[in-house]
Amino acid sequence: MNVKLIAIAVLLLAGSRPGPLAGQAGTVTGFVFLDANANGKRDTGERGIARVVVSNQDAVVTTDSSGSFRLPRGGYGLVFVSVPDGFRSTGPFWRTLSDSSASSVDFALQTAARPRDFTFVHASDTHIAPASVDRTRRLGTLVDSIHPSFLLITGDLVRDALRVGEAEATSYYDLFVRETGKFVTPMHTVPGNHENFGIERQLSLVSPKHPLYGRRMYRHYLGPDYYSFNFGGVHFVGLNTIDIDDTWYYGHVDSLQLAWLERDLAKVPAETPIVTFDHIPFFTSIEALGGYRDAPPAPTLITINGKTNFRHTVSNAGDVLTVLRKHRHVLALGGHMHVYEHLEYEMEGVPTRFHQAAAIVAPTEETGFRFKSGVTLYTVRAGEIDNGRFIPLGIENRPTP
Repeated sequence: MNVKLIAIAVLLLAGSRPGPLAGQAGTVTGFVFLDANANGKRDTGERGIARVVVSNQDAVVTTDSSGSFRLPRGGYGLVFVSVPDGFRSTGPFWRTLSDSSASSVDFALQTAARPRDFTFVHASDTHIAPASVDRTRRLGTLVDSIHPSFLLITGDLVRDALRVGEAEATSYYDLFVRETGKFVTPMHTVPGNHENFGIERQLSLVSPKHPLYGRRMYRHYLGPDYYSFNFGGVHFVGLNTIDIDDTWYYGHVDSLQLAWLERDLAKVPAETPIVTFDHIPFFTSIEALGGYRDAPPAPTLITINGKTNFRHTVSNAGDVLTVLRKHRHVLALGGHMHVYEHLEYEMEGVPTRFHQAAAIVAPTEETGFRFKSGVTLYTVRAGEIDNGRFIPLGIENRPTP
């Protein structure tokens, strides 16, 4: 193992293990503070901020009157702050822990506008690679010209980490980080199935003991694979709707994440609208349009523990929505299907829209129909979110392989 991988393994806290670190003893402490000079460090006189939510992707706590917090060690070796309304992070909103028995991490925030009205953009499936990098660059140019408050990208960020070795997979991640780092617009991402490193081992030849195996590569590069933040009176929740069964991915929200979701939402006022964003959607009609598939690489069905499920929707959507329906879950944003799609259901008296974004990487064809590549622009006014407006990417040729 080279020096780079040794360092990664240390940062990921015994990264050869696939599961969470809930059994680790000790605590994590720290402060969330008002970063007056925006240098990302807590200087003399910079006060703490009370009632800010901090999490390790398992436990969820709030800062006390001094801005301090204490978490049990657990989760996946990351701690993040759920950035509150009226603030912005002056550094990363997440931190990787060391493998010591006690750690301290601080989070720097600055006050920011608390808009009553704002816009945001939903994009998905960049599948970045050298052959298609112009499309991601066009995404950045287009979004920056719109001047939204932020951009959401719902997974399949890189061309492929599933079926390839470390060098190729990390080259795609490096390219994504480098190119999106040029965007002016703040960006929030969640992983798609293509972000899970090496799990199709018959093709990748990657060991499950590799320190970046599976979900760990995404976390190493981009931080928590599920988290939340607040903006303009809306609570946004990024979910990881990709689960792994041996060498297969499928739509599912695991039990640790589901428990975290309930804890996170318990910190949110009941009247606050909730927007979720994730990769594999809760519901879609595109599977019916494209037709049933039983051949690799992505068959329609998968059997897990003797139960057969649809693979390309969230197999336990009912469990997830049971948690979300306790709140004002008004909009669920997804990707994966490569088609701009709007569905709406009224559940428990609350209309919830399920919208999928078109693919940035290319236009899509299904049974003779052609769907453009583009983004969706949403406008929020006093907490009410409109139905979105599709904006074509403006590049309709497919990238050369």
